[in-house]
Amino acid sequence: MKKRSNRIIKINEEIRKEISFLINNSLKDPRVNRMTSVVSVDTTPDLKYCKIFVSVLGDVKSQEDTLEGLNRSTGFIRNELAKRINLRNTPELTFVVDQSIEYGMNMSKLIDEVNKPKGEE
Repeated sequence: MKKRSNRIIKINEEIRKEISFLINNSLKDPRVNRMTSVVSVDTTPDLKYCKIFVSVLGDVKSQEDTLEGLNRSTGFIRNELAKRINLRNTPELTFVVDQSIEYGMNMSKLIDEVNKPKGEE
């Protein structure tokens, strides 16, 4: 496992907050689902590249549309990020759909079904 410096951890968290705010309040693209959350951010130590993991509540089509809308909006998001966070370099952004929340919800549902008393089905 890679050791992250405290500086990168703080930068990742700040970028996560700002991008989350921008997605929910500033993006006008109708393809971007309103139920989109920024799960985590992974920035390279030289601050050149940033991978943003987003979770989209909805079907596969909604996830694909949201990812397309976010990728089309990277210039706007990066520009706004540069205005809001004072960094020497504003990283290039890459959006990735993260399935972990959906996976966790499915696992929780399966566990609930297994734990149900036999008479409740």
